[in-house]
Amino acid sequence: MAPRKAAALRDTEDGRSLREHLIGTAADLISANGTAELTVRAIARAAGVADGVLYNHFTDKEELLADALAEHVRRVEAGLGELPVPGSATVESNLRAQLAYGLALHKEILPAFAGLLARPAVLARFGELAGETWRDRLAGYLRAEKELGRLGGDVDAATAMLVGVCHESVLTALLPHGPEVTTSPATEAVVKTVLEGIAVR
Repeated sequence: MAPRKAAALRDTEDGRSLREHLIGTAADLISANGTAELTVRAIARAAGVADGVLYNHFTDKEELLADALAEHVRRVEAGLGELPVPGSATVESNLRAQLAYGLALHKEILPAFAGLLARPAVLARFGELAGETWRDRLAGYLRAEKELGRLGGDVDAATAMLVGVCHESVLTALLPHGPEVTTSPATEAVVKTVLEGIAVR
């Protein structure tokens, strides 16, 4: 006889475990409302379970939040499409695509991280789950282009500049009356400035 399905999962057909359901529900709440006011009770209610059920599947709230944050980031990245392949198109257009991806990614995920700055245990656990980040992929792309002879200069510094632009743009936009995060003439200027620094001489 098959084990009974948890009540919260009886109307679902995706085969998720209750643990996966709880992570997915918490990720939904992070996407909709951020993390600052996210409570165990709110997650349990949205998941259709009693508060104590969460502790049958997670050591503590921090573990659940870290898993949910990782799921939120995975979902955002899945919706952003593919990054450029080294050696394809032009380096300039690829840098533009990389920066657009980074801005869109950070616009969606930084507010969630900002709500957890006072919970270093969650961020530390997330770091263990995160695996390869966009920053890692950007650095790998630039190194590969350098190996192909399409770039020169300090690609690690270029990586830091591009990631820093994403952080600064999104964090500024989070402030009251901050500018909206868009692909603007400033973004074009950043791409040209970075490219000038790592262009093949």
